[in-house]
Amino acid sequence: MDDDEDLDELLDEVEKKFCRNVSVASSARGGGTSEAGGARRLSATKSVAQRSSITEDIDALLEELVEDEHGDFHQSKREKLPKEPRVEPKPPSGGRKCCPVFVGGSSVTNGVGTATSKRSCDRLRCISCDFRVLMFDDCEWDSSCDYLFLRNNVPDRQKLRAKLKKRRGFRAYACQCSWFSSSSSSSSSSSSSSSSEPTDLGVHPQLRWVCGKHQD
Repeated sequence: MDDDEDLDELLDEVEKKFCRNVSVASSARGGGTSEAGGARRLSATKSVAQRSSITEDIDALLEELVEDEHGDFHQSKREKLPKEPRVEPKPPSGGRKCCPVFVGGSSVTNGVGTATSKRSCDRLRCISCDFRVLMFDDCEWDSSCDYLFLRNNVPDRQKLRAKLKKRRGFRAYACQCSWFSSSSSSSSSSSSSSSSEPTDLGVHPQLRWVCGKHQD
């Protein structure tokens, strides 16, 4: 009986500590039977199970709160980040084309050529090799210049100078497949063609050069 009473007292303490809403009659301590002790054990077991369930519910609630706080934090952080500037598409580039297209010596003004203003075009592009036409003032092409030399060296201006000769008033033109020397006072000989200044490119059909537009 003493053992049963000690066990009953221990169960009472557990019930008082964890399950205050469960009332235990004080008179049951005096003459508890094995059935009463079993009832207390069952009650204590249920109380512990209830407490475990409550603890799990609290843990789950805390986890939800933490996740909500982290979600709000990341959302707030994303909102505070500066937005990337919107890239507006560039409008199509304008410009004017020479009509007709002229070439000339180094003393001729470069710009947009017209029938009344014969300026030398400095925006030439070859429609055959699709390279921009390079110009060298006060120079003419040496007679040894050939297609293979241009093919291997255009658009490297430094390497192209190996086939250029200094000559005042002249201007040497070249793309990757054609070359031309022009002067304002007299014509010069070259492997492609020559002319006096100003010259309309329309009279040199072997030169597949067009105006690539002048920016306003």
